[in-house]
Amino acid sequence: MAKLGSTISSEAKESITQRLSLMEDLYFPLKVQPSAAANPSHRKSLLLDLLSTDAAVFLERYGSKLSLEELNQFDVLKDDYEINWHLNHLRSVINPTAEERKSKLAKIKNRRLAYMDKLMLDGHYFSEDAMREREPYLHHEYVGKFQDPSGRSMARPGERWSETLMRRSEEAILVEKIRGEQQRLGVAQSDWVCNETERQEEEEEEEEEEEEEEEEDEEDESEAQNSVEKQTEEDVEGRALGLPIRSSQTIEVQQDDHGGNNQQFIAVEPSGHDSLSSEEMQDRMDQFMYIMQQKFLSGEDHQHLDYSKIDEDETLDDHWMKEANQDAEEKYFDDI
Repeated sequence: MAKLGSTISSEAKESITQRLSLMEDLYFPLKVQPSAAANPSHRKSLLLDLLSTDAAVFLERYGSKLSLEELNQFDVLKDDYEINWHLNHLRSVINPTAEERKSKLAKIKNRRLAYMDKLMLDGHYFSEDAMREREPYLHHEYVGKFQDPSGRSMARPGERWSETLMRRSEEAILVEKIRGEQQRLGVAQSDWVCNETERQEEEEEEEEEEEEEEEEDEEDESEAQNSVEKQTEEDVEGRALGLPIRSSQTIEVQQDDHGGNNQQFIAVEPSGHDSLSSEEMQDRMDQFMYIMQQKFLSGEDHQHLDYSKIDEDETLDDHWMKEANQDAEEKYFDDI
């Protein structure tokens, strides 16, 4: 503990505590009454008292709120080991050297990797549904367009009807996002998401109409054949009785070279989705997963996560300490 006394000018102490007292999110210990912490004048009094009695604790609590000029006011106390450590640390944060910046970037990278490992183990953030919700168009391009969209609107085991309706509503929003991105990129409207389902329904309706027409044609041909056979029988009977053959319209039945009815069969290609093997689908899913992981590591998920908490979380460093210890143990036993 360093006793400041008159070592820091009263003007400097007044200026520093006055500025800090106007901050609404300033930290105060639990023992401080909320009413005192809520009033700026009371906050200033508490800050001034701490600054005058324990500069090290003051720097620990509020040093990150100070400017370089304000930190310079504490140089008269740098012979104190604890105060000097805080000053060096705070200055490296505000104005780091090239080596410090490099070290900090490496630390941030490792902490994000450690946090990503936790997210992977948790299983939610990097699940297919969660990733699709964050990047619907990217998911569609890699795997979504090869999947059957009808399964997304079906009720799931144990799901309430209200939950199914909510999920369908969320699905409609995602589809609109995908279509919006397709429209922005100039994708042909016929290739928009879910249009393949609409095309499939139209083709099924056309196929049903064609089948109905073919059935009607077959019925007409059958009736015509029966009429010809009946008239032939009547003509034979007429000849036997010496009766004149009645004139009638000639009814023809189209026949092929083998004597069968001439029918057209239209080959209908399976519409909707290109088929991929399970290995190909897994490969595309792995690619999608890799891209989503890289987006997380590069800081592009700021709308979904608070990177400042991750980057400043010193407990994540323990992850790499455990990794290093484990690697050292494995190397030791390999060398034996």
